[in-house]
Amino acid sequence: MTVAYPRKFGNALGGRDILKQVVRDREIHLLTLNRYRFSEQRSCKDLTDVIEQLNGKPVELVRDLSRHISDEARHAMWLTDLLVDLGAGIGTPPGVSYIDEFERLLDSDQKDPVKDLEDFVISSMAAINVTEKRGCEYFSAHIYALKNAPQTEENIKIRETIERILPEEAGHVRWGTRWLAQIADKSPEHRQKVEQAKRKYAAIEQAAFESGMDIMLGAELRRVGKLVDIANTMPLWQRPQYLMERLPQTLLAPDLQMTRIEIVQRVMRRNPQDLMEKFVPMFLNGLNGVPKKEKKETV
Repeated sequence: MTVAYPRKFGNALGGRDILKQVVRDREIHLLTLNRYRFSEQRSCKDLTDVIEQLNGKPVELVRDLSRHISDEARHAMWLTDLLVDLGAGIGTPPGVSYIDEFERLLDSDQKDPVKDLEDFVISSMAAINVTEKRGCEYFSAHIYALKNAPQTEENIKIRETIERILPEEAGHVRWGTRWLAQIADKSPEHRQKVEQAKRKYAAIEQAAFESGMDIMLGAELRRVGKLVDIANTMPLWQRPQYLMERLPQTLLAPDLQMTRIEIVQRVMRRNPQDLMEKFVPMFLNGLNGVPKKEKKETV
């Protein structure tokens, strides 16, 4: 069975590249931790919704999801305690929401357990699995970045918290992978359904992930490209409706415009000179696509 791994941002920047920069700036570092907290907290709500829609069947999956919720709630608690101890905010994170964008890109026609319980289980497990993989990638990269950062008391405390979370998140990935493999082994038809769902939700996750990273000029058109990638994983007759329902908001992207304004305001507060020297060139560089990995300096 095909194994889908999260792709890099713009096929150039991986988790380690991004987190290396994040840990150098305390404000951005704390914002990133708060995004983790929000995601863990929100997943409890989303997993509860899946359980309610399953309505008790299959029993084994409902039991596993209940345990999953317990893990996510504990992670949210650890991160909340960490942020409070560091004097950081624990409100709703600013900017484009990865979770909201992921849910916006879902195909609601395939989320009805009453219509087909098995298809609902496959879709739910594929969606959970691909998002957990992204979480593992970032937690692992964050730990690596912190080990290579100055070993301050704060950095050590952050690293130790993430190190407590990562093994359980890796367990969630293995659990989801096993569930999908068991379903795929039932028949060639089941295998085809699982593979299609994995392709679809991998495309949705990548689009949601990049929407929160790419604020540069031309981001709206790149979002449309990701939307087409998602549509291409669906049967031909579903593609036109899916695109037409999501195209207007993708092009207008009100969340993206608000994020750009918030970032400009943040740069102005910290160092107005950076607005013209750093932000504007970065923003205009969007015409050439997303940023590429920096080349290592030669000595």
